[in-house]
Amino acid sequence: MTKYLISVVGPTAIGKTALGISLAKHFYTEIISADSRQFFREMRIGTAVPNDSELKLVKHHFIQHRSIEEPYSVGDFERDALALLERLFLEHDIVVMVGGSGLYLKAVLHGLDNFPEIDPGIREGLNERLKTEGLEPLQLELKSLDPDTYGSIAIDNPHRVIRALEVCMGTGTPFSKFRTSESKSRPFESIHIGISADRESIYDRINKRVDQMMADGLLEEAKSLIAYKHLNALNTVGYKELFRYFESEFELPEAISEIKKNTRRFAKRQLTWFRKDESIQWFDYDTPHPEIIDHVRSQIKKPTF
Repeated sequence: MTKYLISVVGPTAIGKTALGISLAKHFYTEIISADSRQFFREMRIGTAVPNDSELKLVKHHFIQHRSIEEPYSVGDFERDALALLERLFLEHDIVVMVGGSGLYLKAVLHGLDNFPEIDPGIREGLNERLKTEGLEPLQLELKSLDPDTYGSIAIDNPHRVIRALEVCMGTGTPFSKFRTSESKSRPFESIHIGISADRESIYDRINKRVDQMMADGLLEEAKSLIAYKHLNALNTVGYKELFRYFESEFELPEAISEIKKNTRRFAKRQLTWFRKDESIQWFDYDTPHPEIIDHVRSQIKKPTF
């Protein structure tokens, strides 16, 4: 029988976790998380990891399975997720994948693009410029060289900016042009579900989530991670703003406001990424889950559920 991977995508705070659980329960299956920050066990509150009750409802994979001190790339995730899927498909005809990290979802569904080797000296030079000039000049240079990538990546993440710039500079070709390769063959069919909302609703949900994170102890969690703030994993909305508060750059209310603002920007970039994928069937965030489940069942050949 054909195997199916159902992917649930959308902006942060939109309700992907709840829908993923509903799908997994209906199809008696398990969930793969494709949220690149929920991998890290030290970052629970600020990454909105499913709570204990949610984790008990359905078995989840790739939730807090690594330490922030262990490097873990998108290539590592592609390898590990495909190996896990091979095992899960021995017991299940359907598996659910949930997440808002577009590149990580793409790696599993279509494979990573093939980028040329780049002179290491280019990256070294860019890292040196980051130290002396700061991030903004690099962002502006990327915007000039490759506006498509500038508009779709986490532009406040130095690692992502430098990676895109080194490809632009090392090849003379925009980074985005290397992201058009054909999909790699996968031993499963894909069903793509997206959930979204109007801008006001998304912003309201984000603001409420941030307030809840603060109530749940995000400030204390961030304080416990100050010694690791140089790690790429912690260059993440919700943590980096609080690190600046601890360094007296912000008052706490201003830091919280910055978290909300930067999370809204992140949600906009997520939607920009996902909207380019015409295979995604979009639903409003308050669509009843049974309606979405019926749509998924209609896409499965000879459904038995």
